[in-house]
Amino acid sequence: MATQATDLGDVVITTLAELGENKFTDLMSDYQNTVALKRLIKKSKMNFQAGDELQFNLITDHNNSARFVGLGETDIVDISNVMATGKIPWRHITWNWAMERRLVAMNRSPRKIVDLVKTQRIAAMGSAIIKFESSFWKVPAADDNISPYGVPYHIVKSNSEGFNGTVPSGYTTVSNLSPTTYARWRNWTAQYAAVTKDDLIRKWRKAAHYTDFMPLVDDIPQYNTGDDYGFYTNYAVLGTMEEILESQNENLGTDVASMDGKVVFRRTPAMAVKELDLDTTNPIYGINWGEFKTAGLTGEWMKETVTDPVAGQHTMMATFTDCTFNFYCRNRRRMFVLATNTGLPG
Repeated sequence: MATQATDLGDVVITTLAELGENKFTDLMSDYQNTVALKRLIKKSKMNFQAGDELQFNLITDHNNSARFVGLGETDIVDISNVMATGKIPWRHITWNWAMERRLVAMNRSPRKIVDLVKTQRIAAMGSAIIKFESSFWKVPAADDNISPYGVPYHIVKSNSEGFNGTVPSGYTTVSNLSPTTYARWRNWTAQYAAVTKDDLIRKWRKAAHYTDFMPLVDDIPQYNTGDDYGFYTNYAVLGTMEEILESQNENLGTDVASMDGKVVFRRTPAMAVKELDLDTTNPIYGINWGEFKTAGLTGEWMKETVTDPVAGQHTMMATFTDCTFNFYCRNRRRMFVLATNTGLPG
């Protein structure tokens, strides 16, 4: 005896389930959110350059000519070398999707519940977004000439407090510039031991203060697109802060508060990043998005190539998408990282 409608063969054969036309649930990723996509991987937020590598200019010092003088003082005139050029190699990414001609025919209305072509395109784009996000929070090995330069390449940890973020392990420069030669080409760092007002929060507050630079000369032509700060950590740190604020057993100070259940630092929500859950040093990265960007090679961003038919498969077509790009930071001293140690995920 049948107990459910699905036990009756005729019902199964004659009834089409209500699936919600052209709708489906997204289970493509383990990420709750993707920072790289929202902040950087959008054409409107990027800049595009030509050439065999990504470049930007820095003025590294003033010319030291200012002095107090007496009457009739002899002039001292010189031309100083004050400019440097940051350089980052391009990196390339590709993704693709394919379709069989007869599957498209089978998927036509009125039998079509979802667009089969659209699902394949979305799945391919999802793969690219995950690849972007994963690489964004990693530093490639010094001999890796394929992977892009993520956050830990530009914002380097140190157990000493101050502008001590120099170069990642294995490197001698960042963006082809030596922090030894150019001492201001460093990010702020500090080591903390506990998520408390007297430890982490005090160092966080100090880091935010010392990385808040104003242009020395008014109307200086600069790259900054407007100060837009973001604070990124893992759930271990963010969850602890949420519990402290919820219990109110410890005052974290006026800079840290709870807003709609979220931890905010100076009115900016702190975000837990899944990739940083792998980092046992429990870092907090302070990023100024006015200075941290993605650049793309002109004419080579989201470039689609359609192969129809695919060689050797005359009923198949394939679409390939290619991007030439890299992540880069044009002002490291406006960034910071706080962590319990200097290690990175393996």
